[in-house]
Amino acid sequence: MSILYASDTSRGAVFAEILASEAPDLAFHIGTAPDPATVEYMITWQAPDLQDFPNLKLLFSTGAGVDQFDLAALPDSAQLVRMLEPGIAEQMREYVTLAVLGLHRDLPTYLNQQRKGQWKFDKNHMAATRRVGVMGLGQLGQSVLQALAPFGFALAGWARSPRQIDGVEVFTDLNAFLARTDILICLLPLTAETEGMLDATLFAGLPEGAMLVQVGRGRQTDQAALLAALDSGQLSAAWLDVTDPEPLPQDHPLWSHPRVILTPHIASRSRPEEGARFVLKAIRAHQNGQPVPGAVDRAKGY
Repeated sequence: MSILYASDTSRGAVFAEILASEAPDLAFHIGTAPDPATVEYMITWQAPDLQDFPNLKLLFSTGAGVDQFDLAALPDSAQLVRMLEPGIAEQMREYVTLAVLGLHRDLPTYLNQQRKGQWKFDKNHMAATRRVGVMGLGQLGQSVLQALAPFGFALAGWARSPRQIDGVEVFTDLNAFLARTDILICLLPLTAETEGMLDATLFAGLPEGAMLVQVGRGRQTDQAALLAALDSGQLSAAWLDVTDPEPLPQDHPLWSHPRVILTPHIASRSRPEEGARFVLKAIRAHQNGQPVPGAVDRAKGY
C-alpha cells in the first residue's frame, strides 16, 4: 500500500519527512506513484482521474472544505475526508474574532477617515449590545463562538437541526435568527443548498445596519445583492475573506468599496506538519476499522 500526495510539492515534502519518521511502513510519493494500483490513500486539493487508482480507500482534501470535488464522480469505494488538523480551527478563531471586533469598533469607518485625513469619532458600543450570529455550527462554528464568548456579545447560531451549546441561543428558524443578528458570520460549507444563500432576501431579513463576516465560500454570496445592501444602508459593513471568482477582477467594486474589508482567502490554512499527523491518525483509524475523523457524508456534501 502507499500514499500519494498530489498537491503543492513544498508542503508535500513536509508530509514526507513526518510520515517517514512516524509511519515508515507506509510508502509515500509526491506527484506520481510508480504503481497507481498500490495507492490506497491520496492527499490532494483537486482529484485527478481516479480511474487510474482502483484501490483508493481514502481521499484527503488538503483543506477543511470539499466543495472543489465532484462528489458524484468519486468511486463508491473511496471515502472523502476533510482536513481537521487543529490549526485550522485555531486560525479561524483568530480571524473571525479580528473581523467581529473590527466591525464592532467601526474599523471600516476609521480606515476611510484615515485615508481622507479626517479626525472624527462616533459613539462606542458595548459588546453586550451587539448580537452576533453564526451560520454553521460544526467544528469551526463552535470554535468561533467559544472565542467570542469572553467579550460579552449576545451569541446565537443557526443550524438545520436542533442542538445545545452553552451560552449560545441556537435557532433552526432562519428568519428568527436573522432578525436578532447585528453581526452575521457565515461559516457554512458550500453545498447546493447554500450556494447563493447570502442574497437580497437574506440581507433584508437582518436588522437595518447589520454587518457581515463571510468566511464560508465565495459562491454563497450574491455579490450584486451585497453591494446593493451596502449602498442602501441595509448593511453597514462587510468583512470578506472569500469571493467569486478569486481573485476578483481588478475593476470589481468590492475592491474599493468604503464599507468593505477584503482579504485574500487567508482566514485559515492547514499547516503541513499537523496535516500530516491528522492524515496518519485517519489512516490508522481506517486500518483498525474505526470511524475516520473528517469523513464526509456525501448526501450532505460535508
